[in-house]
Amino acid sequence: MHPVKIIVLASAAASVLALLACSTQASIPVSPMSFFVTSVNPGKGADFGGLAGADAYCDSLAASAGAPGRNWRAYLSTSASAGAAAVNARDRIGKGPWKNSRGELLASSVEELHASNNLGKLTALTEKGEVISGRGDAVNLHDILTGSTPEGRALEAGKDSTCGNWTQSGEGSAIVGHHDRTGLDESAPAKSWNSSHATRGCGLDQLKTTGGAGLLYCFAAK
Repeated sequence: MHPVKIIVLASAAASVLALLACSTQASIPVSPMSFFVTSVNPGKGADFGGLAGADAYCDSLAASAGAPGRNWRAYLSTSASAGAAAVNARDRIGKGPWKNSRGELLASSVEELHASNNLGKLTALTEKGEVISGRGDAVNLHDILTGSTPEGRALEAGKDSTCGNWTQSGEGSAIVGHHDRTGLDESAPAKSWNSSHATRGCGLDQLKTTGGAGLLYCFAAK
């Protein structure tokens, strides 16, 4: 075969391969998810190994669901301890907007998230796109760990509200919110998505007694 024809054929083949590669990449769906509730606890109750461990857990679940590389953060506050300043959950999660796995908008900003968000039982989905059981179901799992005030900030130092800053799975307590709240009146504790009441302990068994399973809210910070 003539050398010129070989070069032309090789060039054409390369172009076809490039087009196929682009077509394959374009066909891979990009997850709209930038928020989810963890589908399961890793096994140690409220002990996630601190904020870093909780963030890593959010990241691992997001990756397993096809939404990696988003700088996932657990919505958790911590109390001032051992010279370290308190951390506010609202300051960790980026600027928004946040959508669930179906692409439904939950809040467009931090301010909206803490004032008039669209978070409820049918929108607070897991990384798998599943609804979590809540009030009125055979098993109630609506308690979501936050350690936060309704404004998304750490509580005053003193009484434990974060299970030892998310390092304890036995004695202690943590503030939880309800993923299945009804209405937008956050002044009513039973309706607060992020600050409803304290738990009776930090282990999985204790968390179950108040209606939870040690689940977290995870947000994509960017």
